[in-house]
Amino acid sequence: MFHRRPRTLALAALGFALMLAGCSHAPEVNSSTGMLLDAMDAKIEPTQGNTCRGKVQFVAEKDGTVRVIADLDGLTPNAEHAIHIHEVGDCSAPDGMSAKGHYNPEVKAHGLPPAEDRHAGDLGNVKADGKGHAHYEVTVTNISLTGTHNPIFGRAVIVHAKP
Repeated sequence: MFHRRPRTLALAALGFALMLAGCSHAPEVNSSTGMLLDAMDAKIEPTQGNTCRGKVQFVAEKDGTVRVIADLDGLTPNAEHAIHIHEVGDCSAPDGMSAKGHYNPEVKAHGLPPAEDRHAGDLGNVKADGKGHAHYEVTVTNISLTGTHNPIFGRAVIVHAKP
């Protein structure tokens, strides 16, 4: 059973030089409570030479799905931008290359939600408005926050320059 604890922990969030995102280190997990998380936030801040910033929230639903809610600014106006979870939450490189590749523990091809046969890290594309702002929501079934099915805690969230 999940207990509502919004904004309890931040996911690492970062971006590549060719991608528009930022970097934030995840705090330590408080294992003394023994409670599963039901929500985590990734704070998106610009990496070197980029302007994207905002927040991506991951909410574990009672049915086992995860709802992803992104509010981003500083994107290329009127353009689509892919959003992915990457392998690690390493924020040490200014260009974000330390995040490694897309999170793909089941070794699947790229795809867009709602297709089930896709990387666990494939979250879809956000569409920026004329001012470079995007609000995006999607519910996915192939990840968990800290559980045993493709856990995402401590990984990177990347907002790419292109779809």
